[in-house]
This record gives sequence, structure tokens and C-alpha cells, in this order.
Amino acid sequence: MFKDAISPTPSQPLPIAVVGEAILKEQAIEVRDFDTALSQLAEQMAVSMAAAKGVGIAAPQVHSPLALFIMASRPNERYPDAPLMDPVVVVNPEILSASADLVCGEEGCLSVPGQRFTIWRHQQIVVRYQNLAGQWQRSELTGFIARIFQHEFDHLQGITLLERSQMPEQKHMAREGKPQA
Repeated sequence: MFKDAISPTPSQPLPIAVVGEAILKEQAIEVRDFDTALSQLAEQMAVSMAAAKGVGIAAPQVHSPLALFIMASRPNERYPDAPLMDPVVVVNPEILSASADLVCGEEGCLSVPGQRFTIWRHQQIVVRYQNLAGQWQRSELTGFIARIFQHEFDHLQGITLLERSQMPEQKHMAREGKPQA
């Protein structure tokens, strides 16, 4: 699936952690070894995400403590209007800056099955991350792709969509109908 991934047999989907499992509350650990095992984990994550009809998946969701996620936006049953993008493996991500403009959107989560939440996210973010070869990348993301990044980044901080929806700033913005200044 990824050009530097080597897998002797087709990958099977990994079990997805659900709210209540400890791994989802833990801060992810920095990836230091950019090896075949990391590529194989990314491949298994991609298979798991596709099987669950997701547009992103973080390593903690498949019971791995690593700071790694995949973004792979495409229209599907859960997100019919999602833009099409090639899968991107994101390792050791950082959000360098975020727009003051916040937008409201509906989100689901593979770890919170069957539920949808209205969440405010930054419209635009500038990010930095490593790829599977350990090379640093820098990107400016907007709209739905920025939303996916922020959602998966939350997982690496030990924050699920359920927790994000209960945060005071989310409740305030929902009441006011606009971002908090």
C-alpha cells in the first residue's frame, strides 16, 4: 500500500480500541525507529481504516502507543462529501500554527462507534511531521483535511471525540453559535 512498506502477506484489519480502553487516554510516544515494523504497522492501520470506512486512524486506536496516524480522505458512506486524497502517513506530528477562524462540522470516530458530534475546529493549520522514512514534511492544511489532522492529533494527546465534545470551549461555542474570542 505504501511504497516503503514490505509485507509478505496481505494485512488483516487490527481490532479498534473503543472509548473506555486505557490506550485512548494515553499520550502517544515519539517514534524513533523508522523501520520495516513501522511501515507494516502503517499498512495494517490503513487496512483497518478502510475496513471501518474511516478517513483517518491513529495508532492508539489500534492499540499502539506510537505517535503515528494516517489521513486518507475519500467520499464514503460516513463522509459522502469528503475530498479525495492519497493516504498520508503522519509520524511525530506538530501543529505549528492555527487560524483564528473556527468552523463547525459533524465528526464521527472509529473509537466512538455509532455516534456523531458537532465539533469546532480551526479552518486552517500549518503542520510539521515525519514520513515513514523519517524525513520532515511541512504542510498547510485547510477545511476537511485540517479537520482530519486535528481529530487524529487529538488521539495522540489522549483525547477522543467524546472528550473533545465535552470541553468547555466546545460547549461555549455551541451555545453562542460562534467561536470564542
